[in-house]
Amino acid sequence: MPGKKQRMGQVIGVRPETLAEYKRVHADVWPEIRALLSDCNITNYSIYLREPENLLFAYWEYVGDDFEKDKAKMQANARMKDWWVLCDAMQQPLPTRKAGEWWAMMEEVFHLD
Repeated sequence: MPGKKQRMGQVIGVRPETLAEYKRVHADVWPEIRALLSDCNITNYSIYLREPENLLFAYWEYVGDDFEKDKAKMQANARMKDWWVLCDAMQQPLPTRKAGEWWAMMEEVFHLD
């Protein structure tokens, strides 16, 4: 039985010179990445872009019962590592992110179903 749904949001910058490529690769996300995200109990995943600041906002819902276990599964996956190498080069982390974060986690302050 799935765990309680958790809504999660993150933010990061995208390098202006790579914006077109970032959009291109996300218009056709590798099937293995889509499958892995689903297998790791991540649903309703969206990434939004805010220009001219070039900020990316990611939102997803986690429906599993052990996020740390599912996160470790993603981190150990060779194809996901390849995806992150591709995308990380186009991203610009916020200087205020916490230690160990690439995308900065956000606090949910309001939600309406």
